Amino acid sequence: MYVSEWENGRRPISDRYAAVLRNLLGVTNTELRGVRQKSTPPTADGYDDLLSRIDSASSVSASMVQAFNSQTELLRTMDRERGAAGLVDQMTGHLSALEDALNFAVLPSARRPVALALAGASTLAAWQAIDSGAVERAWRHYELAKRAARDAEAPMYLAHAMGEQAYVLCDAGRPALGVDLVRDAQRTVGQSGSPRLRAWLHAAEAELCAHAGMVEDCKRALEAAMEAIPPGSEDRDPDMLSIFLNSAHLARWRGNVLGLLGDDEAVTSLYGALEVMDPTFVRAKAGLHTDLAQAHLSRAEYDDANTHLRQARLLASRTGSVRQRRRVDLLSERL
Repeated sequence: MYVSEWENGRRPISDRYAAVLRNLLGVTNTELRGVRQKSTPPTADGYDDLLSRIDSASSVSASMVQAFNSQTELLRTMDRERGAAGLVDQMTGHLSALEDALNFAVLPSARRPVALALAGASTLAAWQAIDSGAVERAWRHYELAKRAARDAEAPMYLAHAMGEQAYVLCDAGRPALGVDLVRDAQRTVGQSGSPRLRAWLHAAEAELCAHAGMVEDCKRALEAAMEAIPPGSEDRDPDMLSIFLNSAHLARWRGNVLGLLGDDEAVTSLYGALEVMDPTFVRAKAGLHTDLAQAHLSRAEYDDANTHLRQARLLASRTGSVRQRRRVDLLSERL
């Protein structure tokens, strides 16, 4: 009865139920209610409030920036293990605090560290929005991340935001445009980017080329990614904390791309990645099982495909991943 009355506008959503629904559906308050929250009215001439905000922003210390980054890291860990849907309120508040600190910081010495923190947090928020099916919110977060990266004079963060934004275009049915964007990201960072970031951009290009039917370009990009990835088991990029990539992760990514191409080698590559996968990457594991289902379907191995689809559906439901559930549903229709 309540849902019917909410949908038909006969009853407003109370704050109590709004908090439950935001976490359940992975939406912001604006997306849920369709209205923006009223802001506090300014003082008579506005200058007192403006100066107060400028003074507050100028006092943001290195320790405060570190606190912002620590909050982003906590949200990243929670997202990796539990999914994005239940984090929408925390992420919204975190971005709002960072934006306020940046908007009222005057001098470059105060702006750059905050802008860098905002760029990293915004790309995380955007990927969470993609996972929750909120594509418009994801696009806006990527635009915010790009502006912040430019403000911070951080081409690596800018290139990473552009590379991830290309996936929005791909999911929207424009993979060729996504290829153009990720290649522009590669030109943006050039050879100044870290090897791990360059490998990530090449792998993203390969995946988007596969979706666009650009087979030869896809294989060349995969080779470039394999050549760029640093040796060893370390997966965190010290210069680009949003990047988790090593040879094992890249093997999984390669398997996904080969599966999109219908290549028989995909299954071997994906099973190898499954054996060494970090168990805390729950959503990524859902994606890996989906990749295996797709690879088995390409080989008409329907029982194996069904087994992995069941695993993928279970993990996607556990993390509330709309994006992975959509992939599972599309593959299930082929069984």
